[in-house]
Amino acid sequence: MNASGARADQGTGATDDAEDPDDLDVEEALALVNDASGRTSGDSARARGPRRGGSRPAADGRSPATGHARHDDRHALSWTEARTVAERAARRGAGSRAAHRAPAPVRLEDALGLTLAAPLTALTDLPSFDTSAMDGWAVSGPGPWAVREEGVLAGHAEHPPLTDGEAVRIATGARVPSDTTAVLRSEQGRTDGNGRLHATLPRATTAPRSAGASHAGPVSTVAHGQDIRPRGQECRSGEQLLAVGTLVTPAVLGLAAAAGYDTLSTFPRPRVEVLVLGDELLTGGLPHDGLIRDALGPMLPPWLRALGAEVTAVRRVRDDAQTLYKAITKSGADVLLTTGGTAAGPVDHVHPTLRRIGAELLVDGVEVRPGHPMLLARTKENQYLVGLPGNPLAAVSGLLTLAEPLLRTLAARPASEPYTMPLRDAVHGHPHDTRLIPVVLRGDAALPLHYNGPAMLRGIAAADALAVVPPGGTRPGQEAELLDLPWASGGIGVCFT
Repeated sequence: MNASGARADQGTGATDDAEDPDDLDVEEALALVNDASGRTSGDSARARGPRRGGSRPAADGRSPATGHARHDDRHALSWTEARTVAERAARRGAGSRAAHRAPAPVRLEDALGLTLAAPLTALTDLPSFDTSAMDGWAVSGPGPWAVREEGVLAGHAEHPPLTDGEAVRIATGARVPSDTTAVLRSEQGRTDGNGRLHATLPRATTAPRSAGASHAGPVSTVAHGQDIRPRGQECRSGEQLLAVGTLVTPAVLGLAAAAGYDTLSTFPRPRVEVLVLGDELLTGGLPHDGLIRDALGPMLPPWLRALGAEVTAVRRVRDDAQTLYKAITKSGADVLLTTGGTAAGPVDHVHPTLRRIGAELLVDGVEVRPGHPMLLARTKENQYLVGLPGNPLAAVSGLLTLAEPLLRTLAARPASEPYTMPLRDAVHGHPHDTRLIPVVLRGDAALPLHYNGPAMLRGIAAADALAVVPPGGTRPGQEAELLDLPWASGGIGVCFT
């Protein structure tokens, strides 16, 4: 995260040695103060207790010692471990077979963003007949040629065969007549007063330097097969074009249509229900009387669709344990996504509700800032719950840490290749935890953005990616892994519809 001496106008700039206290929660700020007062990171870690090892959380989310939900960091997973657990959670059996829903055929117009459940195999040769690659004349034999009166257009029936010395006007994409030698482009032919066609292809001939300058003249012949797309040039019938697991993009839709498909066998999108928790949230107007606008209700559904999900409902749930219990137990979604309520406050009902229903708690806290109270649970066979923190940027952190690998696996989507870029400015790290910092990409570097506190969206709204900052931070020019944001990597129309 950037600390600010004086903030840049655009919210970017070099960092200070001091951290902006508005960007930290209490525990994080105390850890930094302790480090600044002379403790090493190792001393601070020992003072806070062990972070790994010791007893692990029980499957029902209880502490082995007390039977109560834990909200300390002793059982938190590292950011990398948590993402791995989320991905593996959606797999079952020794063979790691993904627990996605059964494949189903969908119409081409409905397949964008889905994943192929069967190989895309050509149902015909492509092209399925010899076609003209250019507007011009189909010619047979050497020129000049006598030109037939009736031309050949795309989509029309097969034209009668040409005889040697004949030519016929032809359009791009039209089926070439039998016995065609080549296609002569429109700009490379001319007709004489007798209506005969002559080729005017340029031919450069270079004389020896001692004999004078080079000269050029026309040539009246064309190469055999010139500007003809032969049948099967792209593929033969029965040839595999794309493998299982390929993401259906606009280009894949075009290829499938060309190869003869009306429907595709795909993995359905995982169904996600969003539960927005909190009595303090408004759905319209200005904040007032301790009430604030709900930012996550409008933000999460399109983001989830970008991750491959089908959002079946967005429900607002008041701060009541029984109401939350009913909302979770009555849901038929593949994944439940809750916002808020994952800590240990008086109205934080997520942990107690998960214990009540006997859920298997897979992740209970992650060593990442913002968003460390996030969680992942298996509520029943083939149903999962991702608990996001209530602060908006912390919720985004949870979305990309736990929901993204879970949904990607359920949707059978391929994982993107990780990549790094140098960070232009130094980023102050947490002493022990990974940090996710909004950045913009400028040339061959990433610029960290300000306004990156847990409750802030101003930074990420202007960002292209999130930088993964290791414990201790990064120096100027140091490489960091980047997580692309959907609108930067695919465009609004492709990613969010």
